[in-house]
Amino acid sequence: MPDADLSILNEIYTVILERKNTPADNSYVCSLLNHRKGINKILEKVGEESIETILAVRNDNREEIISESADLLFHLLVMLAAKDISLEEIAEEFKKRRK
Repeated sequence: MPDADLSILNEIYTVILERKNTPADNSYVCSLLNHRKGINKILEKVGEESIETILAVRNDNREEIISESADLLFHLLVMLAAKDISLEEIAEEFKKRRK
């Protein structure tokens, strides 16, 4: 398997943080972060994307698995940004678990 360029995750997370700190009109991220339901709207999306990912795996559809996993990761990144949790903190948790 070729080495993946995971810097895209940092790039996406940076854009999410920019949208959080400097809201932009017609931004999907801003609509999630500023939704009247607050964090619950983001959690709904995480739940929805989780179910869609599970169904894609159950259906053994590789393209859907990739697409739905990307949607799930995106919404997880929005959730982390909403709660002021950095990717570095998640990476540190993985390092602790690896020991």
